[in-house]
Amino acid sequence: MLFGLKNAGATYQRLVNRIFARQIGRNMKVYMDDMLTKSITAEKHSEDLKETFDVLRRYRMKLNPSKCVFGEPSRRFLGFQVHQRGIEVNPEKIKALEEMASPKTLKDVQRLTGCLASLNRFIAKSTDKCAPFFRAIKKGKWLKWSEECETAFQKLKEYLGRAPILSKPVVRETLYLYLSVTEVATSSVLIRLEEGVQRPVYYTSKALLPAETRYSPAAKVALALITAARKLRPYFQAHAIEVYTDCPLKLIL
Repeated sequence: MLFGLKNAGATYQRLVNRIFARQIGRNMKVYMDDMLTKSITAEKHSEDLKETFDVLRRYRMKLNPSKCVFGEPSRRFLGFQVHQRGIEVNPEKIKALEEMASPKTLKDVQRLTGCLASLNRFIAKSTDKCAPFFRAIKKGKWLKWSEECETAFQKLKEYLGRAPILSKPVVRETLYLYLSVTEVATSSVLIRLEEGVQRPVYYTSKALLPAETRYSPAAKVALALITAARKLRPYFQAHAIEVYTDCPLKLIL
């Protein structure tokens, strides 16, 4: 494929999706030229690798040996640390945030919020935690870095230093969705039970639009459910999900 074409990336992604269609979602993840063959056991891994190489050979695709790693219990993939227990934040991102000085300009705050956006799935009520930063750059203009911003910044550093591991759901197990609403955002956390212990699977959060801030509490909870269902669609399609909230949703359903 020619370099420089605007649709090159999307076209190539569709191509690899078709090539590995029988494996994606079962024992493989593919994003552009990043491929990950995953297995439940070491014994099964040899079979999965053979299946992958058979497909590569069939379509005459070649790999760069210097960029291949085999038999790893944990590996960085698309910016996340993936292992048997689940998904962790990339340690390099955490280190960069911990060493980041307090923002002093508009671009500094935008860089901070951009970095945090990639970690939203690990942060409970991320929009609420980041609200002071957005107020500091309201309407794309730099206002000031207040004490409230500095406090929120330091608390986020502390939180991400012990960020949770996102657990991997078991096929067809029941998951639990907890909803929360505040004056500025809707949030949710998808939970699974492992030996009686609650493990987070995914956190979501969305800032309320000006019109949405005037919704009734019940309407905000309904909005939180709709937002979570759209964001977590693959989980809703593959699992039974129980929804928990402090508001009786039956009143508006």
